[in-house]
Amino acid sequence: MTSQIKTLLLLALLSGIVIIIGGALGGQQGLVIAFAIALVMNVGSYWFSDTIVLRMYKARELAPDDAPLLHRIVGELAENAGIPKPRVFVVQDESPNAFATGRNPEHGVVAVTSGIMRLLTPEELRGVLAHEIAHIAHRDILVQSVAAVLASVITFLAHMAQFAAIFGGRDNREGGNPVALIFMAILAPIAAALIQFAISRSREYLADQGGAQYSGHPGDLASALGKLQNYSKQIPMRHGSESTAHMFIVNPFSGKSLAGLFSTHPPVEERIRRLLAMR
Repeated sequence: MTSQIKTLLLLALLSGIVIIIGGALGGQQGLVIAFAIALVMNVGSYWFSDTIVLRMYKARELAPDDAPLLHRIVGELAENAGIPKPRVFVVQDESPNAFATGRNPEHGVVAVTSGIMRLLTPEELRGVLAHEIAHIAHRDILVQSVAAVLASVITFLAHMAQFAAIFGGRDNREGGNPVALIFMAILAPIAAALIQFAISRSREYLADQGGAQYSGHPGDLASALGKLQNYSKQIPMRHGSESTAHMFIVNPFSGKSLAGLFSTHPPVEERIRRLLAMR
C-alpha cells in the first residue's frame, strides 16, 4: 500500500469515528457545534502556520546574499518540483534540523537550523532541503490541518459523550448506553491521536520519496538522516514545542518523546533502507 493511499484511508477512518460518535450521541447539533469550533481553531492555525512557527523558533529570513549556496539549492529543487521558490529562514540552534511550512506552495517556507548548516556536507544538505521542498509540493500543511480538524471534532464529541453518560440518566433513550459512551469517550481521542501520528509518518515517507526524486540522489538524504538522528539525540532543540515535532525532518525532541505508535516520525532506519533501495 502506498503512503498516499494510506493517508486517504486514515483520513477516512477519522471521519468514520466522527460519524460513529455523532450517531451514538443521537443528534446532529453536537456534530455541527464540534465542526464549527474545530474549523475556527484549526483553519486559523493553517492560515497563519508560517507566521506562528517562525516566531515560535525565532527564525530569521535569509537574503540571497546572506546564504547564496542555500538559496541556489532551494531554487534548483523548487524548479525540479514545479513550485515557486520558498522563502529561506535560519533558526539559531545547535540542534541539527530543518522544517517546511506555509499554507500552499505560493507561501512556502524552508527553515534550517544553524547546527545543520555546520554538520552536513553540501550534498547532504541538498537532500534535506529536497525533502522539505517535497512537503511543500505535497501540501502537507493542508493534510495535517484536515487531520487536526477531524481529531479536534472527535475530542470534542468524546467530551460530550462523557457528559451524556454521566448526566444523561439511564432512562434517556437518545443519549445511548452510558457504559458504551464512557468507553467511547476514553478510546476515541486515543484512536484519533494514533491516526494523526500515523498520517504524519506516512507523509514523511512520501516526502523522502519526493525529495529523492527532486534531488536525484537518494543516498545523500539517507546519509543526512543517519547524522541527524544521532546528533539530535545528543543535542535536542533548546526551545519550541513538541506540538510542532511533526514539522521537522527528524524529531527535535526525541530524547523526551515516546516512541512507537506515539511517534510523529517513522523509524529513521526504515527511512534510510527505503531511500537506499531507490538508488
